Amino acid sequence: MVDLAGEIIEPCKACWACGNEGNCVHRRDRFTEIFEKMKEADGILLGSPVYSANISANMQALLERAAVVCDMNSGLMRHKAGAAVAAVRRAGSLQAIDAMHHFFLNHEMFLVGSAYWNMAYGQLPGDVLNDEEGMNNMRNLGENMAFLLKALAGEKG
Repeated sequence: MVDLAGEIIEPCKACWACGNEGNCVHRRDRFTEIFEKMKEADGILLGSPVYSANISANMQALLERAAVVCDMNSGLMRHKAGAAVAAVRRAGSLQAIDAMHHFFLNHEMFLVGSAYWNMAYGQLPGDVLNDEEGMNNMRNLGENMAFLLKALAGEKG
């Protein structure tokens, strides 16, 4: 698990040096460490609080840099499982989830869904735990992610 809270992820500098490296060459933040974990993982679950009807600035910077590295090094995320979740006070969750889904879909990943939108409502930290419908949906999403990961592992083996 990687927690971006309290971190600063810098935006992409569009230097294109990642085409020679397989990862971002800028090292003033934790992006390289985080992206290496993403490359090693069979599945990726992204989660963001919703600010101003979209993902957090750190998530946006992470996904933009990851997308450029993936664009310059085709196939880095191919056939991984991906799911996105959002914590929201009132509105904007679908835009946030969609932004994270775009990363998965644009890099040949399999998108994991649930029985409803992958969001839970709350205003303060921990409030989402009181959203019974949201928590049930998250459990279902976890089960679906586990199913897909097992199926993908069976195909590789």
